[in-house]
Amino acid sequence: MGAGGERDGSSVPDEVWEEFLRTSAEGAGDAPKEPSARAREAAGRLRAGPAEPTPWRAHTPGRPPRRGKGWYVAGFLASLVLLVVALDPGGVVGWSGDGDPAGKPLAQETGRPDQAPPAEPGGRATLAEPFRGSPAVRWANGTAGIAVPAAEATGWMTKAEVERALARTRDFLAASGLDPAVLRGGHPEKAIALMNPHQQDVRTFVTTALRAPDEDHDPLLLFSRFDPAQARPVGDVVKTRGRLSYREGRDGALEVTADVTYVYPVAPAGGGDEVVRVIVRRETVLSWDDPAKVITEEGAFSLLSYKTDMTNGGCGGVTGYFRPEFGGGGAGPDASGETVDPYDRTGPITEGRDGCGTATRS
Repeated sequence: MGAGGERDGSSVPDEVWEEFLRTSAEGAGDAPKEPSARAREAAGRLRAGPAEPTPWRAHTPGRPPRRGKGWYVAGFLASLVLLVVALDPGGVVGWSGDGDPAGKPLAQETGRPDQAPPAEPGGRATLAEPFRGSPAVRWANGTAGIAVPAAEATGWMTKAEVERALARTRDFLAASGLDPAVLRGGHPEKAIALMNPHQQDVRTFVTTALRAPDEDHDPLLLFSRFDPAQARPVGDVVKTRGRLSYREGRDGALEVTADVTYVYPVAPAGGGDEVVRVIVRRETVLSWDDPAKVITEEGAFSLLSYKTDMTNGGCGGVTGYFRPEFGGGGAGPDASGETVDPYDRTGPITEGRDGCGTATRS
């Protein structure tokens, strides 16, 4: 996050951070609205001196400066865009999870599943039943679908402090992926407020991504937003499935990993009863740092890394918004031919995928 330095006990002045929020909000409306025809893989990068060798095409976390108190260095990971193929309305598959025909809601996910959701006859999504025919029909709503583990003292934090950090991590997931105003294209102020304001590269990335998104600055890597002129959310429910985990990180920090899949039903902005679903999976790693070792603010986290898979969120140029296909849009000439099940959570988000693949269900 820039050069290292001694912590002097001061914080970022209110007017500096307020200016950051203000310029981001004012610039959000300048984003281009029309995607190009080309597929893309966006990758953001944080720069803080020489990077070490890494299998990723983006930046791997570097090492903090030798002097004891400095900036926490983090890395951005790549995102993949998958365009869902047009499906026979009568052939969309769902998931009952444990085979229970009664469709009992699933218990929270407390560990990585060992198999992909089995196929099950379903039906077409409607305005009244937007999750019909989808595995998400049995998932929990909003933050209830994000499992939070029991807190234990870890690193520099007590049990109570770990519990608060986990709660704030889930608050960030809610503010970045579930906030109704943000989903309708608004500025993610609540999410930004939880991010360490001393991470200069993160501040630059977020500001640029919201003001003038491009392949290196895509806000969808962190925030879920729809262009209100193109799509409207159906109902007030977003289905989620995922979990938090944590461990002791560098310099005794609490390192929290969030692996969550979100399912957003949307309809055309201009009206009509067609409903499609946008499926987004994010793996985000946050660091709750010891203020004696890292320059941070109380209640704020440092961003270490993130990966994002998007299904039916758009397969063209970066616009800063999900742009789902309506009217039976297919994979088209940019499709890579790779087939992916967006509901399969048995492994991590795959490294190195590029372009637009084909989703087996929506």
